[in-house]
Amino acid sequence: MGLHGLPFLEQEARGLLTRLGRLQPFALQMPMVPAASVTPRAQAAMETHMSEGKQRLNRLVHKYLRWLQTPAGATATPEEAQRRFTILRLRFNVVLTQFDIFSDVLAQRSQHATGVWTAGLDSVSADALSPVAPYVELPPVVCYLDRGVGAAIRRARTRLPGGDLNPVAIIRIPRERMVGTGIASSLVHEVGHQAAALLDLVNPLRQELVLRQHSGPERDAWRMWERWISEIVADFWSVSMLGIAATTGLFAVVSLPRAFVFRIGLNDPHPFPWIRVKLSCAMGNALYPHAQWSELADAWERMYPVTTLPVEQLRQLRMLERHMPRFVDLLTAFRPGVLGSRTLGAILPLGERRPENLRALYDTWSRTPGSAEKAAPTLAFAVLGQARADGKLQPEQESTRLADLLTTWALSSSLETSSGCARQLLVNARRTPAPQFQQPFVLGEPYAIH
Repeated sequence: MGLHGLPFLEQEARGLLTRLGRLQPFALQMPMVPAASVTPRAQAAMETHMSEGKQRLNRLVHKYLRWLQTPAGATATPEEAQRRFTILRLRFNVVLTQFDIFSDVLAQRSQHATGVWTAGLDSVSADALSPVAPYVELPPVVCYLDRGVGAAIRRARTRLPGGDLNPVAIIRIPRERMVGTGIASSLVHEVGHQAAALLDLVNPLRQELVLRQHSGPERDAWRMWERWISEIVADFWSVSMLGIAATTGLFAVVSLPRAFVFRIGLNDPHPFPWIRVKLSCAMGNALYPHAQWSELADAWERMYPVTTLPVEQLRQLRMLERHMPRFVDLLTAFRPGVLGSRTLGAILPLGERRPENLRALYDTWSRTPGSAEKAAPTLAFAVLGQARADGKLQPEQESTRLADLLTTWALSSSLETSSGCARQLLVNARRTPAPQFQQPFVLGEPYAIH
């Protein structure tokens, strides 16, 4: 049949195998300094996932080639053979898509400075997820930079293109936020989505909010919170880990033209920007009572005054504002099943993030160089973010300090990994019995090892 029948499809299938074989493990392709590397656990998860996907596709292609040689395949119509091959090619493109997803994470690790900073963000992400560690197994988290003003997450254990489960959490960070405390606001917000999934927060909270919509004058407020709950939980996680740095970082993200700031919509899972900033301030005041939150909320309202809004729109805004304290209390006191009798607020490091504590730490760190590097990454971001909000830390100083911290955390993680590998090698060496030679070793005489 020449190139218009089964021989052509056989060649195409063999071509798929050839191109599949050229997808080398990431470890053989990605040049980077050790400090810029992802953690061994994340690397192993991605390599294992891709290897298994390649093996599955390899088996399917060989199965197809064997089918072509059977009587059924040899007598099949070109339409049937083409239909089967098309499925293989679609699966091949799925493998390539998944490869590119992980490649996006790893490729920029070879960029000077940026690669190391990104590895430092991995450390911040791991610390931001740490409150969940006593209750569920944590997935590896890896970060990469991309264009845009907002961050995003591809959560672990969700479906990749093609239906496979994602083995790692992948967080995309806006490049325009490197390097300032605002980067932590976006990053920890995305980590909050992963934490919410691990703790199964969103669906039970949504059910609770639905129950409260049945009657009463506040049902419209409960309905709006219920629609936006997934993004609100992530904002709550960010404020709880970063203090005022979360809210000032949010300021930068949602500082948009006025029409967008006041656009109320229930089709978007995000609260509209004006109320989102106000809610972030209300969360901060509930978790860490202080006058700074009302000052920040007032500053936001002066930037986007509501005096010219239509009456009905203004009524909705004020209704949501009045309702915020009750809603935030619900979040803080919520008891997800995985936590048993503990509330959500009980597992978060709220005591450390009080403004007075953050200010005291900044003063101490200013007198004792090297102290910030020893702190938990999210605490360091919270301290510097508070100092920036207080006017004690200028943007130029902030960027330099954070770049140094990210480099230190990346290097520390790399050294811990190397040290762990060295310890494991030593343990393995001690467990391995000494080789037994069939001939005694005598200096100057030949010996054989069998």
